[in-house]
Amino acid sequence: MSGGLLEAVRVLDVGGAESDAVSRLFADLGAEVLKIEPPDGSPARRALPSVAGTSIPFALHNANKRSAVLDPLMAADRDRFIGLGGAADIVVDGGNPAGAAAFGTSCAALADQFGHLVALSVTDFGATGPYASWRATDPVLYAMSTSLSRTGPTSGTPVLPPTGIASATAAVQAAWAALAAYYHRLQCGTGEYIDFSRFEGVVQALDPPFGTEGQAAVGLKRSSELWRGRPRNQQLYPIFPCKDGYVRICLLSPRQWRGMHGWLGEPEQFADPKFDTIAARYAAARELNAAIADLVAAKTMDDLVTEGQRRGIPIAAVLTPAEVLSSAHFREVGALADVELAPGSGMSIPVGPFVVDGEHAGYARPARSVGADEAAWATRPSATSPPGVPTGRPFAGMRILDLGVIVAGGELGRLFADLGAEVIKIESAAYPDGLRQTVPGQATSRSWALAHRNEDGLGLDLRHQSGAKLFERLVAGADAVFANFKPGTLASLGFSYERLRALNPRIVLAESSAFGATGPWSERMGYGPLVRATTGVTWQWTSEDAPRGSFYDATTVFPDHISARVTAVAALAAVIGRHRTGTGAHVHISQAEAAVNQLATAYVAEAARAARLPVADDTAVHTVYRCDGDDEWCVISLRDDGDRAALAAITGGTDVSEWTRTRDKTAVAEELQGAGVPAAPMYRAVDVLADPQITFRKVFSEMTHPLLDAPMPTETGPAPYLHIAPAELRPAPMPGEHTREICQKLLTLDADETDRLIAEGVLFTYRGRS
Repeated sequence: MSGGLLEAVRVLDVGGAESDAVSRLFADLGAEVLKIEPPDGSPARRALPSVAGTSIPFALHNANKRSAVLDPLMAADRDRFIGLGGAADIVVDGGNPAGAAAFGTSCAALADQFGHLVALSVTDFGATGPYASWRATDPVLYAMSTSLSRTGPTSGTPVLPPTGIASATAAVQAAWAALAAYYHRLQCGTGEYIDFSRFEGVVQALDPPFGTEGQAAVGLKRSSELWRGRPRNQQLYPIFPCKDGYVRICLLSPRQWRGMHGWLGEPEQFADPKFDTIAARYAAARELNAAIADLVAAKTMDDLVTEGQRRGIPIAAVLTPAEVLSSAHFREVGALADVELAPGSGMSIPVGPFVVDGEHAGYARPARSVGADEAAWATRPSATSPPGVPTGRPFAGMRILDLGVIVAGGELGRLFADLGAEVIKIESAAYPDGLRQTVPGQATSRSWALAHRNEDGLGLDLRHQSGAKLFERLVAGADAVFANFKPGTLASLGFSYERLRALNPRIVLAESSAFGATGPWSERMGYGPLVRATTGVTWQWTSEDAPRGSFYDATTVFPDHISARVTAVAALAAVIGRHRTGTGAHVHISQAEAAVNQLATAYVAEAARAARLPVADDTAVHTVYRCDGDDEWCVISLRDDGDRAALAAITGGTDVSEWTRTRDKTAVAEELQGAGVPAAPMYRAVDVLADPQITFRKVFSEMTHPLLDAPMPTETGPAPYLHIAPAELRPAPMPGEHTREICQKLLTLDADETDRLIAEGVLFTYRGRS
């Protein structure tokens, strides 16, 4: 699509390091992003790490934007800034104080002044609440979002996830919230003010404590459990040393286990049919993993991956970031670009996560020098509907056919359903969604209830000729189709994008897969743990103190949740682009590329070091300290000498570890935050629900499901809105629960015809609990 999906959308960027990555996502999708800087440039231009004097995060997060200078000390420039805001579609601001404050205004004031404007304010903890003045680093966000407590070793000092993931996650969540509000503006003409908290974004979108879990975890726990201990189930996705490195193996389905059993030589010890279940294999993990370790020890990573794939066993090599950036796969699919971030500093960088109609929509031009562009809009303004009564939820009237499964697929449909779309979850009786898996005696899973609320359930077999005909009729009246099958699966069912477009030229197809639609790795089986291993994330998820070969990402669900949101942003951009062109688009998100782009700053710094370029590393130090109580911890971030001096003044020169050991973790954080030092208590899920900031800002609501014993906390919405209603909380459907209703309403089938199709196995319907 010429110009990009968001062509003619004007984004005024007046933020800094907290929000630069948000507007970069809009720029990648074709929006005109005009960055406003003071005469001496944004402070983010001096952020570390840097290569040859150029800030890597600034260079990456400000690519594809224009840059203009306005001096807030000059009245004419203050007026000019207000004028630019009034002619924008979206304003992105960040920091505390925020950039707009220098011009005598704020996002909230701009939203009040210009009724069509979507004004996004990005701060660490939000503009209101008891922690509004707190400061966050990635480690602080890991601690307070529960990521720190739910990864790492089962005992001892917790291990921080790699720096960069939290900030990138918050940026994607903020972009989703703002783009949904912009779509709402297109429908009713009314803009929005969004007081976005990075903390809340990470709680909701990184590895949410009250969100969808992976297939293996779903099969091992009851819905009402709220775990307070340290990480468990570490052996679900074990890593084994081999001749030249490490490999990870994920055994989920009975077929995958049987392939592994055959590779082991069919030992009698594991011949019992009970080992078809995850629970039985987990109970015998010690013996089973010892047998697998013996099998792989003398073989190379490449040989093991090749043989495992041949046998239908999900397996991946644990690669380093340098190996990822030099891989033939990422190079072949166009996920990397060779650029000079500074003169003479050529290297490979990730281009961005979006693929639209088979082409990467990402890095096209470098960050501009300070004031390289005029402080004026270069594009014509987009059409604006007359202000009207807000419609309640942005996607009311949008219909989506949802074929997505497990976490990444399930989350995608739910994001649209929560904001008012009619989402029809389609399942076949032969291949139910893996999230439906439960422990014995449990009617439905907590993850299913959370992932598919507000949706309708249709039981339909697309492999049946009559089922395919019914799906064709549904496509003709739909806005989008969502899927996250292995590449080629949808086409093999007769529904390639070309076929869908022939049925409905306005259709948007949004897909995601582990490694993308093309390239050497595209045919590999992929789950989140394998994606992390293959993309260098696992390699970084360790600590200097850990024994060699100790990796601590086994119990996280990354990048599944964030991949769902990246796909949602791309899908919604395609729907917005359709308003202009009249035609749909095909977006396909590689979870592997999403993961690499989350850590782009760290990867580019490593690539620069490998190329022997001068790299100035970030000097910040982030440490986990023991606090008073049983297995209680806090995080303290020392960004600079000012933080170090403030900490020394508080502790009186006492060793920090001794000072924290006798103090409550929250009291430590409050005292340090009061002195301007980023610090945080390590939360478990139960702590999040009691957090004063979370409760003040009403981040969670209680959701009930008729087949679960107790209400569940669930997110109220993607961010606080003024004009968009909170999510409905209709129960997630049982298999085929709405089949008859959909057949009558959308397919105009009478009861007799529906009954005949059910009898033939084309359709199925929920029969209630047995």
